[in-house]
Amino acid sequence: MNAEGAPAVRRVSYFSLVWRELRRDRLAVFGIWAVVVLLVLAVGAPLVSSNQPFWFHDARGWSSPWLVGLFDRLVFESSVDIFYNLLLVLLPLFLLAYAAARRFFGGRLVRRRGRLVAGCAVVFSLQFLALTPATIGGVENPLHYSHPVQNYRAKLAADPHASALFPLHHYGYRETNPVESLSPPSAEHWLGTDQEGRDVFARMLYGTRISLSIGVVAVALYIFIGVVVGALAGYFGGWVDTLLSRLVEVMICFPTFFLILTLAALIRERSIFHVMVIIGITSWTGVARLVRAEFLKHKGLEYAQAARALGIPARRIIFSHILPNASAPVLVSATFGIASSILVESSLSFLGIGDPNVASWGETLNAGRTDQRLWLILAPGFAIFFVVTVFNLVGEGLRDALDPKLRK
Repeated sequence: MNAEGAPAVRRVSYFSLVWRELRRDRLAVFGIWAVVVLLVLAVGAPLVSSNQPFWFHDARGWSSPWLVGLFDRLVFESSVDIFYNLLLVLLPLFLLAYAAARRFFGGRLVRRRGRLVAGCAVVFSLQFLALTPATIGGVENPLHYSHPVQNYRAKLAADPHASALFPLHHYGYRETNPVESLSPPSAEHWLGTDQEGRDVFARMLYGTRISLSIGVVAVALYIFIGVVVGALAGYFGGWVDTLLSRLVEVMICFPTFFLILTLAALIRERSIFHVMVIIGITSWTGVARLVRAEFLKHKGLEYAQAARALGIPARRIIFSHILPNASAPVLVSATFGIASSILVESSLSFLGIGDPNVASWGETLNAGRTDQRLWLILAPGFAIFFVVTVFNLVGEGLRDALDPKLRK
């Protein structure tokens, strides 16, 4: 009750309304939790499967090969793995910083939360950029290092006085053993091995990192391109709309997958980042058309006309006023786009033009087709099906939750 005795009005944010509707869809909630589990597995993969022990003790003393191996380029060559490993190390520190800030600032943390998150993001980005290059200004980067990878399982078996604590599954995804080539699933190798004796379970686990990274980065890239093109075309109209619309139509005329194949084939030394960029620069047309349609509708509404009447710059009207109100279809498209990008990357790897240095599900699936081994087909096939399905479930739930006509 307020001072005049009237009941107080409870303000409900737009996010709260969408989340309330989304929670009613059990399949969408299942999809969200499945995505969370996939993210946890991607970040914590070295805690589950690694050939480097957490600690090792022999006559020379104690050591932690696992911690050193997180940033060893002979253990983890791909920068995607370095990114997730750095997140695994820094995330507990960030959580401790947040807990300390919450205790110090109390209720004032709500106003400072954005600064805290931004600060953590800056620290993480600087650390990642420091770990990535092999040389800085012509000088060898000490953080970009590699050491000979030792077989600690063999050392443990050979030395009766040695002791070690390994992760739950003590195999790395790059570790080869020709003696165990094409071994079927067993207690030692949960999902068997491939032609080179690499553990399939470890490759499937670390392949989660590749699939999620491809989906998020590629979608972020083509969402950015599509939003900019669609917003400019829809807001300004006239010759700008005509020019950009013809550009979209020309891009749509090309078969997207074959265009991706062509661009990928032109790159001599392919990496996972090339695949991300190729998918991003070839898949933005659908988003551009969605955003253009939303801007054509919103720019004639009262709030947009009032903003123009007040003399607010066009840039601010586009990105601060109209775009937030026109972002619902973009969010739905991004969710479905993640599933589509994962399928494209798996297809490229299956055809042999993906990044050969990463643990891709498509590459394992192709190995199963070549070697005619059922476990090499079922494991990546089910993983691709499951991930694509859960992202589609989240996309469908989000689409229904953002539709005001379906709210109860």
